[in-house]
Amino acid sequence: MRRLITLFFAATFCLQALGQADNSKFDAHALHFTWDVVQNNYLNKNQSLSAIIITNSGKQTLPAAGWKFYFNSARGINSNTVSGNAIFTQVNGDLFTLTPTTTFGELKPGASIRVEFTGDPVVNFMDSPDGFYLVWDAHPEKGYATNDIVVNPFKPSYIGLVTPEIIYNQNKTITDVPASQLTKIFPTPVSYTETKGFFTLTNKVTIMTDPGFNNEVTGMKNDFEKLFAKPLQNSSLSESIHLKHVDSMGAEAYALSVTPNNITISASTSAGIFYGIQSLKTLIPASAYAHPQKTIQIPCVEVKDEPRFQYRGFVLDVARNFKTKAQVLKFLDAMALYKLNVLHFHLTDDEGWRIALPSLPELTEVGAERGHTLDSKHFLPPSHGSGPDTGKTAGSGYYSRADYIEILKYATARHIVVMPAIETPGHARAAVKAMDARYNRLMAQGKQAEAEKYLLRDLNDKSVYSSVQFWTDNVIDVSLPSTYTFFATVVDDIAGIYKEAGAPLTTIHFCGDEVPPHVWENSPAYFALKAAHPEITNTGDLWYYFYTNLNNILKARGLTLAGWEEMGLRKTMLDGKPDFVPNPDFTSYHLQTQVWNNAIGSGQEDMAYKLANAGYKVVLSSVTNLYFDMAHYKSFDEPGYYWGAYVDVDKPFSFIPYDYFKNTKVDREGMPLNKSIFVGKQRLTDYGKTNILGIQGCLWGENIKTFERMEYMAFPSLLSLAERAWAQNPQWATEPDTTKSEAMYQQAWSDFVNVLGKRELPRLTYLNGGYSYRIPKPGVILQDGKYLVNMQFPGFIIRYTTNGKDPDAKSKIYNDAVTLPLTGVKFRAFDNKGRGGNVSEVLLSN
Repeated sequence: MRRLITLFFAATFCLQALGQADNSKFDAHALHFTWDVVQNNYLNKNQSLSAIIITNSGKQTLPAAGWKFYFNSARGINSNTVSGNAIFTQVNGDLFTLTPTTTFGELKPGASIRVEFTGDPVVNFMDSPDGFYLVWDAHPEKGYATNDIVVNPFKPSYIGLVTPEIIYNQNKTITDVPASQLTKIFPTPVSYTETKGFFTLTNKVTIMTDPGFNNEVTGMKNDFEKLFAKPLQNSSLSESIHLKHVDSMGAEAYALSVTPNNITISASTSAGIFYGIQSLKTLIPASAYAHPQKTIQIPCVEVKDEPRFQYRGFVLDVARNFKTKAQVLKFLDAMALYKLNVLHFHLTDDEGWRIALPSLPELTEVGAERGHTLDSKHFLPPSHGSGPDTGKTAGSGYYSRADYIEILKYATARHIVVMPAIETPGHARAAVKAMDARYNRLMAQGKQAEAEKYLLRDLNDKSVYSSVQFWTDNVIDVSLPSTYTFFATVVDDIAGIYKEAGAPLTTIHFCGDEVPPHVWENSPAYFALKAAHPEITNTGDLWYYFYTNLNNILKARGLTLAGWEEMGLRKTMLDGKPDFVPNPDFTSYHLQTQVWNNAIGSGQEDMAYKLANAGYKVVLSSVTNLYFDMAHYKSFDEPGYYWGAYVDVDKPFSFIPYDYFKNTKVDREGMPLNKSIFVGKQRLTDYGKTNILGIQGCLWGENIKTFERMEYMAFPSLLSLAERAWAQNPQWATEPDTTKSEAMYQQAWSDFVNVLGKRELPRLTYLNGGYSYRIPKPGVILQDGKYLVNMQFPGFIIRYTTNGKDPDAKSKIYNDAVTLPLTGVKFRAFDNKGRGGNVSEVLLSN
C-alpha cells in the first residue's frame, strides 16, 4: 500500500512537472487582445458596456484555467463580467487581473473568446485597458508579455461630442491672413516694425560680441552651422552680427535691429542677448530648416521686447513614463526657442523614481524599474500598460548622475532653470518601496539602526486608505523622524549634482498634492508624535508640521520651498462641509505655490487668486487651460484625459492670467458655461497681481508612453503657452465692452493661428529632425450638396479620398472647386513632410 501511494504521488508530481514545463513553453505572444466598445449608458446607467476579445493565433491551446491575465486600466472596471466567463480584480493602483471562470473554456489555435464587462463611461480610445500579460498559477512570480492591444473604432453619441461639422463652425471665424502681413517674430514682441530690405545671411557672416556673451555666441554659431551644414567662416566684411551690452534694460529685455548690412542685438544681460537671438531665429523663414542653405534672407526689422512674466514654465512628467536624456534635450531646444525659462522636472511619483542619488541607490535600483512582481521588493509593478518585463522604456529608466548633469548644463546654456520636483507625502510609492528594500537588506545583515535610518513608513501602521489613483500604500509617514533624515539627504544629494553641473538651484518642488483621507490615522508614529506635541490634535495638523520641517531643511541650505496649492492651505469647515483657506502661518515663509485646481464646478475656481491675495507667490498651472495631457476635445479618436477639462490650442491662448473668469466660456465637458458659477468668487486684487510669478503648462505622463505622443500633446499648445507667458497683456483681455473685446479676440486669434500654420509649425516640421506636433482634424460640412472644408491652421494641405480609405500623402488635394460624391468621402490635413492628422468624415443620418 505504501508503495502504491508513493507511485501515485510520484506520478502526480511528474504530471504536474510536465504541465508546468508545457505552460512555460506556451507562446504568450500568440495571444492578441482587442478592445471593443459596445455602448455607453448601458442599462440606462452611467456606465459603459465593452468587451475584451482574446484571439489565439498560435499553435498551442490556452487551457481553460490555471492562469490569469494582468493588465492596467485608468478607468474603473466592475468585477463581475456580463459574459460570466471571467472575473476582474483590482490589485493596486491601475493594476488589474482577469481570471477565467468555469465557463471560459479552452482557447484553441485560431479561436477567439469575448469577455464582456461594464465600467466607467468611455470617451476616447485611451480609456482602453492596456499591457495584458499572462501569469501561470503554478509560477505566479513570472509574467509573459502578449501583443499590444488593438482598439476597434467606436462612434459614440454623448453630450459634447465634437464632430467635423462643429469643427467647421469653430474654424469659420478664422480669416486667412497673408504671410506678408504676419508678425515674423514669435512670441509677439512688445514693439515690432518691419523696415525695407533684407539681410543676407551666409556662412561667411562675421559675429562680434561685447564681453560676457560667449555662451550665446557659441549657441548662435551652432544653430547657423546646422542651417548651412558647414562651419561659419567669420570672414565677411559686408555682413555682420553684433551682440552689444547696454545698461538699464530689464533682466530679460533686448533690442533687435536688422538692416541690409548688419544685425545688432542689444541687452543688459546674457539672458536678454539669448532671447534676442531666439527672435532672430524665428525671423528666418521656416523653409530654411528643410535642407542646407547657401543664403538666407532675413527681413529688416526694429524690435524692442521683454517678457510679461518672469516665470514661464513647463511641467514635464518623466516619472509615470520615462523619457530619455536625448528626448529631454530636444524638448529643451523647443522651450528655449519660444522663450520658456523653467523646466518643472517631475522626477518621482508612485510609478517611478528617475534620478540617481549616490546616498540612496535603492531609489533607482528599485524605484526606476517596473515589471511583474507580487510584492514590490525588487522593483515596482507594471503601470500604464508597461508590461511584465523590467528594463523597458517607458516603464523603466532613470537619469544617471552624468545624464542629469548633461541635462542641467544643456538647460543652463539656454537660460532654462531646471526645478526638480520630488513627490511627497502622497504620490510617493516608488520612494516608500525603495526604502523598504533598503530596510530589508540591512536588517538581513543585522544592521537595525542603519536599516531604520531612511524608513518612510511605520511598519505597524494599520491605516486604510486609497489615493485618487487607487494606490493603498503610497503615502510617506510624516510622523517618523527618519522621513526628515531621508529628505535632508535627498536635498543634499540633489544640491551636489547641481553644484557639479554649475547650474542654478534656488527652489525644490515638494508637491503635496492629492493625499487621500484616512492616512496616518492608525500609525503608532503619529500617536507618539501627537503625545509629544500638544499642538497636533489630529492628522490634519501633521500637514503643517511636515511642511514646516521641510521648509526648515531647505532654508538651512539657502533654498526655497515650492509645492502645489495644497501646501499652502489650511483645512477648515464651512456650513458643516470641509473647506480650505490660505494658511496664514505659512505666508511669512515666502513659499511658491503652483495652483492647478480651478476645475469648473470644483468650488475651487478662485483658489489661485485667494492664495495670491493672501501673500503667497503663485504660478498659475490651471487645469482648465494649461493641462496639456487633457484631450483637445471630446472625440473617440482624440487622445488624452478629460477629468478636468478639454484643452485645445485655443485654451492657453485665451487664458487671462489676472482674470481667467472673464474668458472661461465652457465647463469641463466643453459645453457652454453658466457664468453664475463665478458669483461670489474672489477676484485678484492689485496686491495679488504682484504675487503672480507667471504661468506654466503641465504635461502629465500617465497616457504618454512614446516620445511621439509626448510631442503630439505638447505641440502646438506649448506655443500658445509661450505667447501668453511672454507677450504683453493683450487689449482684448482688458477691454470692458464685451462686443469689442470679442471682435478684438477673434482678430488676434486669426493672426495667431496664421502664424502657427504658415511660420512656426512648418518650422517645427524640420527643426531638430522634426517635432511630431498635432495636426488638427479638418472641419467639414455638407451644405447644398457640396462639401465645405476648413482648417484651424491656415496653410496646411487638405487631401481627400472617395473610396472609403483614409487619405495619405498621395491623395488628391481638396479645393473649393472639387465636386465630390455625397458618401464615402474622407478628409485629412498634412504637413510639408506628408505627415497626416486625424481623419474627418461626415456621417449622414438615415
